[in-house]
Amino acid sequence: MNKINYNLEMEKVLKKINKEEKPRLLLHSCCGPCSSAILERISDYFDLDIFYYNPNIDSENEFYRRSDEQIKLVEDLELDDKIDVKVIKYKHEEFLSYIKGFEKYEEGGARCFRCYRQRLEKTARYAQENNYDYFTTTLSISPHKDSQILNRLGKFLAEKYKVNYLFSDFKKKNGFKRSVELTDKFNMYRQSYCGCEFSRGED
Repeated sequence: MNKINYNLEMEKVLKKINKEEKPRLLLHSCCGPCSSAILERISDYFDLDIFYYNPNIDSENEFYRRSDEQIKLVEDLELDDKIDVKVIKYKHEEFLSYIKGFEKYEEGGARCFRCYRQRLEKTARYAQENNYDYFTTTLSISPHKDSQILNRLGKFLAEKYKVNYLFSDFKKKNGFKRSVELTDKFNMYRQSYCGCEFSRGED
């Protein structure tokens, strides 16, 4: 299967947007550091809200530490438009139930794909129920996440929930590098593992 340049696909969409009539976009965010360069790049094009839904995180303390960093980042960036950070209540049992039977799969494999599906599907459903024009995720900014898989999943969920998915590969154009720079600039907490207890065990 030929790889698709999803960064180019996103840029095609951005070029067509009338900034005087911005479409609404729901951005699933795994954490503040990953969202930083993305917000800087696309916030001018969308009426944007952040959807912080991450039941995969292994403890309540870690979950809220990351969500607090997300809220603080939005304040620190001082973007022109207001961004609402929607923090969905921490329920780790939802994740454990969803990936049951996949616990021993290696990092980056089937367990992770189910984790992506759980978080993106919740985002797509919320976007549909609340009349967003687009949804997308920060996950593709990570060098460890496969943008081809993420975008195929996004396309599937867009068709299922009748909401546009913003195709993206946010690591492109030095996206990950810029996120590291912004993390340092704002002295943000940057976690050393993906979030779940299984990824921590593979560090």
